Amino acid sequence: MFPEVLEAARELQLPLLAALLLLGAAAKASPRSAGTGAAVLLPERLRGPATLATCLAEAALAVALLTATGLPGEAARVATALMFAVSVVLLLAARRRDPEAGCGCFGGLSRAPIGWRTLTRAALLAVAAAATVGSPLSGWEVASAPDPLHGAVLGVQLIVLALLSPELREVAARAATREPCALREVSERRTSRRLRGSEVWRTNAKVMIRSEPEETWRHGCWRFLRYDGMRHGRRVDVVYAVRIGGPRRTGVRAALVDRESGTVVATFGAVTTLDLQGPPRRLPGPRQAARRDEAAGRGGARPGTLAEEPPGESGRALPDGVRASGPGV
Repeated sequence: MFPEVLEAARELQLPLLAALLLLGAAAKASPRSAGTGAAVLLPERLRGPATLATCLAEAALAVALLTATGLPGEAARVATALMFAVSVVLLLAARRRDPEAGCGCFGGLSRAPIGWRTLTRAALLAVAAAATVGSPLSGWEVASAPDPLHGAVLGVQLIVLALLSPELREVAARAATREPCALREVSERRTSRRLRGSEVWRTNAKVMIRSEPEETWRHGCWRFLRYDGMRHGRRVDVVYAVRIGGPRRTGVRAALVDRESGTVVATFGAVTTLDLQGPPRRLPGPRQAARRDEAAGRGGARPGTLAEEPPGESGRALPDGVRASGPGV
């Protein structure tokens, strides 16, 4: 029985290693992953390209483990074993240089400091890749025709990997607590996509002189972008405010500011997300309103003031929690 279990475990490593490499490559493709893990050993300008090169190498090895057989397949398996073995050495060096650095194995999820679990996992994966050398099957052949013994071995190995993966704690923490929008990291590329897909952007497209912002900055839950523009022959600043998260329909606002005087000449976008509860009642006619005012002893409004009217007569009162607000960005 033991030889069968050992052979099933050996065959299973091919699709399992390919899946782990693909997950790692996909995580490293994120801009947040640039310069993580062993890349801290390199100069700042080389960290991004090094992370990208690792991403491409892992993706290529994953495809080779799934499809290649013969000499190309053997080369891919040896390269995978060497990559994991070298990663152990690099992770040790990275931990010595920066004890708080994460391994970067799965991009932004691998933020926990490099510890014994991460190092043990990399070493075991190197041994697993070395064990696949000489197997006549490809990873796809194993994955397409599994048997109960493969399933049992896979369950045990997944439990071991879970115990050695600090990334699972990060996933659980993110699922349990949602990060406030003021602290959430959102790339400028994502903000630009949301801005350019909004009606506010299309409305002001003819006003802007350039399609790239002159200045960008972040304040709380909003990212601001200032564009150079021309309106009625006068230079203006087109300032957009794009909300980080929240409903897409209320996520973009804009203001046109005269560059010479500094006055706001136009605003666009919603100024509140609260809706009145039900349609407003019909306003009374001028004569009816005047008779009501006279009967109430108020008469007309004094110059420079607005006559106050009780709720329910000339219109509905605003519900609790809704305040009148002027236009603004």
